[in-house]
Amino acid sequence: MSVEDHGTTARGATTASDDDELFCSARGCREHATWGLRWNNPRLHTPERRKVWLACDAHREHLEQYLAVRGFHRDTVAVDALEPTDG
Repeated sequence: MSVEDHGTTARGATTASDDDELFCSARGCREHATWGLRWNNPRLHTPERRKVWLACDAHREHLEQYLAVRGFHRDTVAVDALEPTDG
């Protein structure tokens, strides 16, 4: 299952400069992302691999639940806490 299957698009990179805006991954949302939802699909990714969806405050819980139901959600951190190796 990919991000596109859920109808979302991961936008921005975790190494964005101050001029780059990080947007929420929820479909149609153009709000500034404040959260990084780190996840992996254990059938496809090694245990240490982390993919990242970005979330605004309004969509954080919904995206976390979507990932959790599938057993993909690993943790959620503030965007500022994301590492360059995330995602």
